[in-house]
Amino acid sequence: MTRTSTVRIETSDGIAILTLDKPPVNAIDLILLHDAETCLRRVEDDKDTRAVVITGSGACFSAGLDLRTVPSYGPAEQRRMVETLNRSTAWLYGFRLPTVAAINGHAIAGGFIFAIACDYRIGTDSPCKLGVTESRVGIPFPFSTMEVLRSELAPAVVRRMTLVGHTVGPEEALAQGVLDDLQPADKVLERAKDVAHQFASMPAQAYFKIKRQLRGRSLDRMAEVIRTGSDPLLKEWITEEGRISSARHLNERAK
Repeated sequence: MTRTSTVRIETSDGIAILTLDKPPVNAIDLILLHDAETCLRRVEDDKDTRAVVITGSGACFSAGLDLRTVPSYGPAEQRRMVETLNRSTAWLYGFRLPTVAAINGHAIAGGFIFAIACDYRIGTDSPCKLGVTESRVGIPFPFSTMEVLRSELAPAVVRRMTLVGHTVGPEEALAQGVLDDLQPADKVLERAKDVAHQFASMPAQAYFKIKRQLRGRSLDRMAEVIRTGSDPLLKEWITEEGRISSARHLNERAK
């Protein structure tokens, strides 16, 4: 097993299990993004690995941005955060290997984006929330995250999620095409491994080319924004309004 401070990888029989491991809710900050990219690079460089499963530790896939720390970032850290979110989202969306999301619990905001960027998405049928809540906490979407939402979900679903901050439960997520499969909580990872093995049995080069055919236009748009540094959020991402809204959201969640 390989692990960093917030992410760990276990590889068996050609399948890498990448687990977000930052208790209690696997919230995303610069450290977790750096660790995730480090682990994805190791997986991508391993010639014996043929598919990847991404999941979360505990009872949560990921609750999204760490609202206790990220809104307090200064301008330089905010810029790095937007750059890294754009890069890591685009990288995962176009990843050379098949990717399966084992969504073991809540997947909110940035955590939801990571799940949606995977090739196949398996969720728990236990009660949980899935969706993006950025509009409720006053934090706009970096370019790549919105591009993945637009590409993967039906327009009406994207509208409700992004503008209303609407989250859905497992059954609604399955009906809307957010999820591909539902399993009991204790079977999610097992099912994800089975699907990953099915992907791993496919001709690898052809699979990657087909993924590129399917997602190429979106990936090209993301690559151009990353290359040119033209995401407007690089100039200003989380404003004072966002900091106030984020703090209010945390207080309401703690009640």
